Amino acid sequence: MSYIELSEKLLEALIDGDRIVSRAIVEEALTIGSAEDIVAELYWPTHETIEKLFREDQLSTMGHHLATRLLRTLVDQASQHYIYQPSNGRTVFAVCGPNEADELAGQIAADFLEREGYSIRYAGGGIAGDEILEMVQNSQPDVLLLFASAASDLPAARALIDQLGEIGACRKTQIVVGGGVFNRAEGLAEEIGADLWAEDPCELCEVMMKQATRRAEPEQRTVGRKVRPEPAASGSARKVA
Repeated sequence: MSYIELSEKLLEALIDGDRIVSRAIVEEALTIGSAEDIVAELYWPTHETIEKLFREDQLSTMGHHLATRLLRTLVDQASQHYIYQPSNGRTVFAVCGPNEADELAGQIAADFLEREGYSIRYAGGGIAGDEILEMVQNSQPDVLLLFASAASDLPAARALIDQLGEIGACRKTQIVVGGGVFNRAEGLAEEIGADLWAEDPCELCEVMMKQATRRAEPEQRTVGRKVRPEPAASGSARKVA
């Protein structure tokens, strides 16, 4: 059976909160791939489907909570069987959006990076921007990861990127974003001044390993940047929400 077929079965079991059936599906998945494969090819796509259904009001709050919490249990169990690479000497401080689903996505990303040899501090969601800034200033991580952010996080994320750029005390820290609202708004990550961005945990690992020195160009940012108004004859500027 393919991962796509297994995902359809797992989705139904998760929404029902059926732990026995969910574990049976996982056992079947283990016959075709490793724990890492299952998280990347089964759990992550299923998570995205759950979030899409919930945003489109095709899934109740009860179903969403049952599915998210059970899936997080499965993700925890899978991470115990990862094959971890030796330390690569790079440190990451990661935060995410405010709800349980955001924390699940952030956890998958953090687990995948740790598997690749990064030293991870994962704080989850609901943390004030000034506390994040203080943590970055004090610990000087190689990467600040904002993964699975919600739309409500954007003003704080923009302000944080501005502050880090203005104070100049964390010049070695690369700002990386991905998942969540950044997957639903094309070009947003680049426009707010992020150095790197990725859609999912696998792509995140790939771009962070291949582009560890990449930094945002001032010209790429459009969101929040002060632009001198053009004459009326030239047309109105694009608005960014």
